[in-house]
Amino acid sequence: MSVNSFRPNKFEDHEIVDGNNKVVGHIRVKPTAILWSPKSGKDWYAISLEDFAAYVEANGKKVKK
Repeated sequence: MSVNSFRPNKFEDHEIVDGNNKVVGHIRVKPTAILWSPKSGKDWYAISLEDFAAYVEANGKKVKK
């Protein structure tokens, strides 16, 4: 007899809102990439996790969790 289990999500979606709670865009996090879509856009723009990590390490600010 097999055991049932939950299938993990293939991605996580998040809405990005401004100070007035209006949507400015969407972020989709996948195991291999991060995608961005503007608020009313139907297109997605992707960056690989490797390229994202390199960009953030070169341009980001070190912070504590």
